[in-house]
Amino acid sequence: MNGHASQNNRSGSPSAPSPGSSWRVVPTRTIAVGDTEFAYRSYGHPGGVPVVFLHHLAANLDNWDPRVIDGIAAGHHVIAFDNRGVGASGGTTPDTIEAMAADAIAFIDAMGLTEVDLLGFSMGGFIAQVVVAERPELIRRVILAGTGPAGGAGIDKVTRVSYSDSIKAALTGKDPKQNLFFTRSANGKSQAKAFITRLKERTENRDKAVTVTTFRTQLRAIHKWGTQPPADLGTITHPVLVANGEDDRMVPTSNSHDLVERLPNATLRIYQDAGHGGIFQEHRQLVATAVEFLDS
Repeated sequence: MNGHASQNNRSGSPSAPSPGSSWRVVPTRTIAVGDTEFAYRSYGHPGGVPVVFLHHLAANLDNWDPRVIDGIAAGHHVIAFDNRGVGASGGTTPDTIEAMAADAIAFIDAMGLTEVDLLGFSMGGFIAQVVVAERPELIRRVILAGTGPAGGAGIDKVTRVSYSDSIKAALTGKDPKQNLFFTRSANGKSQAKAFITRLKERTENRDKAVTVTTFRTQLRAIHKWGTQPPADLGTITHPVLVANGEDDRMVPTSNSHDLVERLPNATLRIYQDAGHGGIFQEHRQLVATAVEFLDS
């Protein structure tokens, strides 16, 4: 699909990174994907293969950990976007992972990109698997974090876990991610608070909140992913880095081991005393590993 990009005080190619080195201030742009405007941010080191970030359930652009995305952007061109119906992007949220993947591919094509790396976290990891299976020539390397294969163990329970922890969070005045992403150890609790604080570092031009309708639609898509027959991951021969915490309550860590066993060219990193958000808790380790993986 053809696309056009727009943003105040900005001109040039939509795929060109914005000046600046901090996720806290990188401007939000828009690009037309067909007849729908998609919101995105593009910055970091110019040249090379861009790294496209695919985010998690109920997430918008401001839910990426600045330490992770800034760490990778220090040496790579990074692009993150709101998929259809999410945050500041227009349209209606798809109710299948496959449709979300089709939109991700359309976004990449609209940006004029012919080769990208993918970093998919949680639901974004589901999307990444479909993207690389559907358009293998478009993808160079893949990072799958806190995620699992179609039909993976416990993925059909994400709805129950998400609602339960969201209610507990509301009753205790916490962000649901504190319970969903982190362990309940003293270290986990401390890391959860630090993560939530980092998410608030951007104070201006923040993204639009994800609606309840989008949240529920995404949950339906995740449930379908968790109950459908497993895909043949043996056809994905790309280099893949799989990362997770050792105690993932949302997408059980056994799924990370399953991915590595079924993907022909995969490497596994498991973080101790960490949960679903292990890549945020151990952001220093993740960035070092990811940069080495992307540059190898």
